[in-house]
Amino acid sequence: MRRFSVQPKDINGSSAVIFGDEANHIQNVLRLPAGHEIQLFDGTGTEYKAKIDSLSSNKIEVTILEKIEPRTESPIQLIIAQALLKDNKIDHLVRQLTELGMTQFIPYIAERSIARPDTGRLAKRMERWEKIAKESVKQCRRSIIPEIGPAMSFEELLSFGKTCNTRILFWENSKTPIHISSNKPDTTENRIILILGPEGGFSDREIEKVRQSDFSIASLGPRILKTETAPIAACTIIQFLFGDMGNKFLDKAPGIH
Repeated sequence: MRRFSVQPKDINGSSAVIFGDEANHIQNVLRLPAGHEIQLFDGTGTEYKAKIDSLSSNKIEVTILEKIEPRTESPIQLIIAQALLKDNKIDHLVRQLTELGMTQFIPYIAERSIARPDTGRLAKRMERWEKIAKESVKQCRRSIIPEIGPAMSFEELLSFGKTCNTRILFWENSKTPIHISSNKPDTTENRIILILGPEGGFSDREIEKVRQSDFSIASLGPRILKTETAPIAACTIIQFLFGDMGNKFLDKAPGIH
């Protein structure tokens, strides 16, 4: 069944209206007729089975047939804070991290960041990342679109981290592995923030600030990972330990034994 996004404000009881790019794709690319059944997601965790009622210029009216319980969201809220990187590296990261279950992406400028876009350029990049995240959600069949931003300074990021149950910064000079016993969230709202550095790594001053902010400083193993590899590795490890990629969650999934 074809899957499309719809804005929550455009859902009214048993009916909904699809506008913009999604409406154009339905009508002019796929050429789906009235009566065709489709699946909708509103980006906040709710999905629907729906039927197309009518098609007009840039607008599709549908009837909602039933609400669907999504099964593709992790039980944890996984926030990835990544120092700004050169070129289009973050474009690829946002796509892959969305597939892995990231719920929020926070860009920040570190002391050794090479990429330092002005406010206007950063805003345009964040708009592109939002679009990439939305497209990735459709592809991987998630029901929640990750939040992009807000952009922060390093100090603001450490202060924001206090709202999370588990706080980990990955540093290439750390010799400490992730310990489940000390880091596993024990509350019903499992907010986990992971901080990854820029191409030049973290400065000694930044590491000292992290130590004073009640963050764990952990290693991703004995090899030095590239900046575009480290966030993927970190996200995967955390989803395995705390999320839905480990055996205790896969064992409960339908059809998996």
